[in-house]
Amino acid sequence: MRPLRPLWLAFAVAAAISAWSAFAPLPDESRDELFEIPKGTWARRMAGDKVDILPDTITLTVGVKDVLLLRNADTVPQIFGPVLIMPGQDFRLPFDTVSVNEFNCSAHSSGSMKVIVEPHPAAGIARLKWRVRRASRVLPASFH
Repeated sequence: MRPLRPLWLAFAVAAAISAWSAFAPLPDESRDELFEIPKGTWARRMAGDKVDILPDTITLTVGVKDVLLLRNADTVPQIFGPVLIMPGQDFRLPFDTVSVNEFNCSAHSSGSMKVIVEPHPAAGIARLKWRVRRASRVLPASFH
């Protein structure tokens, strides 16, 4: 029976982490989801480099990360929807409704970008799935 003890302990720890993830309150840190247009983006594109600095789709969550923050660190203005973002300027766009939105975006290689706003994840399996999706977007970037 001793060889099964580590397996049961691992199972118990995984169950405890899953339960915490499903029912613990969501963080109340900044609700901004930052995307920065790096300096030199326009120059690289003019030189023929097909640089992708922004994702095709940005996913926000009502009540958690529901403010899109675009920071223009480039030396030329950028257009996002009807807004001209000057060099060194930030643009915040809050969302409070579940929706799918298409924006023209001069900083994106395709010229447009989609913003999906998901509902606030209720406690339970919805919150667990939200945390897993969020972690899967963050973790791979840290391994590069």
